[in-house]
Amino acid sequence: MGYPKETQIYVASGQVYGGQNRMAPLRNMFPNLVTKEDLAGKEELTTFRKHVTSLAALDFLVCLKSDVFVMTHGGNFAKLIIGARRYMGHRQKSIKPDKGRTVKNIPKYAAAQFYIDNVLPRIKEKKIMALKPFVDRLGYDNVPQEINRLRCRVNYHALKFLPEIEQMADSLVSRMRNRTGNPNPYMALHLRFEKGMVGLSFCDFVGTREEKVKMAEYRQKEWPRRFKNGSHLWQLALQKRKEGRCPLEPGEVAVILRAMGYPKETQIYVASGQVYGGQNRMAPLRNMFPNLVTKEDLAGKEELTTFRKHVTSLAALDFLVCLKSDVFVMTHGGNFAKLIIGARRYMGHRQKSIKPDKGLMSKSFGDPYMGWATFVEDVIVTHQTRTGLPEETFPNYDLWENPLTPCMCKA
Repeated sequence: MGYPKETQIYVASGQVYGGQNRMAPLRNMFPNLVTKEDLAGKEELTTFRKHVTSLAALDFLVCLKSDVFVMTHGGNFAKLIIGARRYMGHRQKSIKPDKGRTVKNIPKYAAAQFYIDNVLPRIKEKKIMALKPFVDRLGYDNVPQEINRLRCRVNYHALKFLPEIEQMADSLVSRMRNRTGNPNPYMALHLRFEKGMVGLSFCDFVGTREEKVKMAEYRQKEWPRRFKNGSHLWQLALQKRKEGRCPLEPGEVAVILRAMGYPKETQIYVASGQVYGGQNRMAPLRNMFPNLVTKEDLAGKEELTTFRKHVTSLAALDFLVCLKSDVFVMTHGGNFAKLIIGARRYMGHRQKSIKPDKGLMSKSFGDPYMGWATFVEDVIVTHQTRTGLPEETFPNYDLWENPLTPCMCKA
């Protein structure tokens, strides 16, 4: 709507659920928020506190006389204010939320015609629309070329971050490149080995008997329909590992990177949630590559305080640091890694993006007779074509990870 950061805002509200944490996004974008408690002394409001309706009456009159009144939800209070302002001749602006700006329940892989028939008319009417859900909604096959080109512009040009996120990310990249005192390249590792990912994968991982029991209990609680009685899961886990559908463990990542020739001194930025198994699980990777750092290692606690209020802000920092790295390594699927690899391909695939062949690695890791030299050869030969170069497309291929060649030519 164009209201600047300096806008003076009077807030008429009861106690907000979630307190200051819930109010933080609004206060960060509009710091000049005040309430009647901020404007009046404690003693001045004492008389009015005896009756809740008196406090509401103060809010009512201040809102009624404001230059702009914004209604965020229904209720007689807001309706009466808007009605009164209309009665007085519409001299002051009153803004009501437009609940018709969201298109929901869009089918997955919908044809372009679906959007032309169901979404475009509403965009023309409302000007701005939200689509829920959004990812993987438009189909990949038989889509007009100009629409796929537009997708690339949306993915890689229209995607913008708040200035403070961009600035913090640039600072992290600069610190990452100058950790040794001299400018140096760095690798970004997107490590998908959080408890939720491990549980959802239904794969089997190295661990104590106690860990396996706790994981089984966790899976049964979170995904009871898939878990059933658990008797079928061992065979399922073996099959998924053979097919390369299991997240790589930190130790497996370390061995693959060393086989690729990356030395112990490699500077590695780790983008990850809380790793399942903690420091013990990370030990093999850290022992082989001691220069592992996260955003928490590069930035002071106070610097990240603002971003901690929103998990998406922290993820945005990781996204940008990974995007600008010299080498990016993904360890499992997900839109985060796919969009990074897609963006780097779209920008001319000048930076290496490694997507390990987990199926082949599973066979190699499971072969007790394979020597180190043979393993190294397998890793190098297998990954010569898995470094972020354009890939041949196939039905329902993932546009986020592999932008169409016509789109890439427009970079």
